[in-house]
Amino acid sequence: MLQSLNPFNQEIIQSYKEYSQNEIENIILKSDAAFKEWRQTEFAIRSKLLRNTASTLKKNIEEYSNIITMEMGKPIRESRAEIEKCAWVCEYYAENSEKFLSPQEVKTDASKSYVAFQPLGVILAVMPWNFPFWQVFRFAAPTLMAGNVGILKHSSNVSGCALAIEQIFRDAGFPKNAFRTLLINSKKVASIIENPTVKAVTLTGSTPAGKAVASKASEMLKKTVLELGGSDPYIILEDADLQKAVNSCSFSRLLNAGQSCIAAKRFIVVESVLQDFLSLLIYNMKNMVMGDPLDENTNMGPMARIDLRDELHEQVVKSMELGAQLLLGGQIPPGKAAFYPPTILTDVKPGMPAFDEELFGPVAAIVPAKDEEEAIQLANNSVFGLGAAVFTKDVKHGEMIAAEKLEAGSCFVNDFVKSDPRLPFGGIKQSGYGRELSDFGIREFVNIKTVYLRTR
Repeated sequence: MLQSLNPFNQEIIQSYKEYSQNEIENIILKSDAAFKEWRQTEFAIRSKLLRNTASTLKKNIEEYSNIITMEMGKPIRESRAEIEKCAWVCEYYAENSEKFLSPQEVKTDASKSYVAFQPLGVILAVMPWNFPFWQVFRFAAPTLMAGNVGILKHSSNVSGCALAIEQIFRDAGFPKNAFRTLLINSKKVASIIENPTVKAVTLTGSTPAGKAVASKASEMLKKTVLELGGSDPYIILEDADLQKAVNSCSFSRLLNAGQSCIAAKRFIVVESVLQDFLSLLIYNMKNMVMGDPLDENTNMGPMARIDLRDELHEQVVKSMELGAQLLLGGQIPPGKAAFYPPTILTDVKPGMPAFDEELFGPVAAIVPAKDEEEAIQLANNSVFGLGAAVFTKDVKHGEMIAAEKLEAGSCFVNDFVKSDPRLPFGGIKQSGYGRELSDFGIREFVNIKTVYLRTR
């Protein structure tokens, strides 16, 4: 039995019976049958249905936002923004997919040669709870527009979101089995990957989960795209506009209660501006309003689960035992909600959990650096490589650092790292491989086929 549990009051929202093995196999078979027809559908029809999906999201934004907030604790304003972003990615791919997948002629010694892009079939998506609509739509929109069909294994604590998404595509006019949700636990994922009808897998989640999926998929010789954990470094140089830098840093660190792979996590600050940076950061983080996520005035809701909150606190405590200094927060508040306060650790060094591991919650790790060179070295001293940022008034110099020095899939100058349908998104090192979004994302799950003609 799967349960959705409200992290604010720990009340059970709903329980769901897990699908049996026969039900799973039946859904996969029906999805494959739907693919054989869907792949023949013209781009104009696919585009129309995806625009319908965007309209459905916008029209029912309050309903879907409430499901997100109730199931994983995100403040209602952030949930609305998530639904709006889902509509955006649908509109983007509805507008651009035909162009992205048009055959590309290549001049060779053939009479004619070109590259064609053709769908693969049934694609499995294993998705996390932290952005329960967005993570799914950034996979589903390009996947469906490419002519594939999708099956979703969502986190069990957001089963209501998973079922709502399946219904959204149905309401928009997509074939019934073009996008299906599987209500199952994670132990059943391996057998789904083994199913020969499933052609590829995408996962957004933790690095251990990514390794497990990649291992099984490689055994079956199936393509994977993995977007995994991150410990994004934000470098603050001595010429940075500190107020703007702190505003970006604190917003990124506390968005979704810090439960984001691309949240700012390690703040690497040149020592000459460290104290001024800390003063501004403490002020910003102290003034966050924790409370009922359905309240419009709440800035930060609870974390998604009690066990995740407790794991985060253990990382904080261990870091302090190894020499990190607590400047703010760091105490589990009373009550049954899964709250963790905005927390600042300073004097963080390699070897501490706050430096080496992903802190998936509202904890800022402050890492002093004597100069720019050491700041870059510390930023890259990580097994992760998802996002990174640098703050400086010398934008050209900042661009050089972002483009040439920082080891990450997305590097920003004077802004916090974010995903955008128009730009490729993904990581390197232990943060995964492959790309989502943009033209790169839609080509991950297609057969990039060479066609060669000799007429004389």
